[in-house]
Amino acid sequence: MTRGLKALLILAKPEITLMVMISAGVGCLMASDSWRVIVLLNCVLGTGLLGAGASALNQYLERRPDGHMRRTSRRPLPTGDLTAGAALFFGLTLSACGMLYLFLQLNALTAVLGLFTLVGYLFVYTPLKKRTPLCTLFGAFPGAAPILIGWAAARNSLAPEAWVLYAILFLWQFPHFYAIGWLYREDYARAGMLMLPAVDEEDGKTTFRLIAISTQLLIIASLSLKLFARTGDFYFFAALIVGLSFYYFAHQAALSRSKLAAKRLLHASVIYLPLLYLFMLLDKVSLWMTTG
Repeated sequence: MTRGLKALLILAKPEITLMVMISAGVGCLMASDSWRVIVLLNCVLGTGLLGAGASALNQYLERRPDGHMRRTSRRPLPTGDLTAGAALFFGLTLSACGMLYLFLQLNALTAVLGLFTLVGYLFVYTPLKKRTPLCTLFGAFPGAAPILIGWAAARNSLAPEAWVLYAILFLWQFPHFYAIGWLYREDYARAGMLMLPAVDEEDGKTTFRLIAISTQLLIIASLSLKLFARTGDFYFFAALIVGLSFYYFAHQAALSRSKLAAKRLLHASVIYLPLLYLFMLLDKVSLWMTTG
């Protein structure tokens, strides 16, 4: 892989884009009454283009603070591997292609939700990181939108079940991103980013209190799918087990407020969400098989 192509790949944040695509795919499958491969592929591809474009544009907007943070100083723009103009063009092209693809291959609602995601991420969350510790709260709204895009891809509408899925992804972001923020709080402070962990004047008490509360609400939201989406007993108990396991790490982090505990919580968060998605889909496939 050439240096330029590698830089473009890094700009697209493949790990984050993959999770965006998975979330959209889960939303699509949960809204479907049968296995609809073409709709699923169109949903995942369109959302992936949009997610990669948003990531590239985010790095374009944050190219200066990224250079002041150890965690991000090796990204293509701070290192000079890509010019700002190239990154802007790449991000705009991917974003436009993603929006157009969703509109033409799926429906207008998916494109509108995609636009909400893009605008919210780039023009609300990104600038607020320099202005208020509430930036994570505002960023969680567009951050959870991919699962709605998936639902809209299959139904061309949004039902109560879709909003429960949205709540799950919305709440998951707080323990995940606050754990990252605690691990790199010196970095964020150096770059002038007002992430809550970087400016928490109570030595992390507020940060970890919110982590614990959001994790508790996350468990409740995940279990409420049984009421709203009529998931089976298997999903309910599996979600309860992984939810309580996840809360264990959140509780331990709140007690110690150490970097080690935050790292364990971060690892738990990236295991918890895919597992929860898996249990949702196993329950859905089981329903398809029993109904025919």
